Amino acid sequence: MYNSVPSTHIIDDNFVAPACTELLEILHQDNDILIINKPSGLLSLSGRNPLNWDSVHYRLIHGQGGVSPAFPKAKLPHRLDFGTSGIMLVGLNKNSTQNLNNQFQARTIQKRYVAILKGWIADDQGQICAAIAKDKAHFPRVKICHSTGKTALSEYTVLKRLEQPRRSAVQFIPHTGRTHQLRIHSLSIGHPILGCDLYSSADSEGMADRLLLHASELYFEHPTSGERLHKHCPCPF
Repeated sequence: MYNSVPSTHIIDDNFVAPACTELLEILHQDNDILIINKPSGLLSLSGRNPLNWDSVHYRLIHGQGGVSPAFPKAKLPHRLDFGTSGIMLVGLNKNSTQNLNNQFQARTIQKRYVAILKGWIADDQGQICAAIAKDKAHFPRVKICHSTGKTALSEYTVLKRLEQPRRSAVQFIPHTGRTHQLRIHSLSIGHPILGCDLYSSADSEGMADRLLLHASELYFEHPTSGERLHKHCPCPF
């Protein structure tokens, strides 16, 4: 079954997120939805550890951290990893949230990401098809497992090859929504995303001071008007 929460970061209860001083940015607002820009280093939902209260959802419902006024009925039909920045959809009432949930489940919402990967990818474009399963021995990681994993497909296009050191700027289109999909798929082809703490090579985590993964675009239908929309959030790196 398709996971309607494409990029949930599974946080260990012992993890305490560093304070995030960056503000949420509201890119679009109407009576039914918000489109926001989430900074890297902010949880989508508050954690079970009481020290992890700060999150996208908390800021929205309390009117804090760049949000004004408060949106007490805000719901998140999808989420982004703690380290991932970029565009998120927010439902402002029950009907709009349900409609957006249905679109995610039907795979009619398309998300595009930008990432910086270690090394030069040989092909200018391609697909990564590698099933993903929970890695119970190394929580919160997942693993590539073709026998027990769920089908996962990521499409990529190389935007630019960078020098000193060699890196690849890529656009990703995930066609499924598995936990940590883009991060583990990148590692599986030998080109981990820079700054990733869970799926890294010997030095790729230290090559950036944050996870270099950004949700840059969304294609979806407005839950009330039915208009097909394309929203963009500029990449900060």
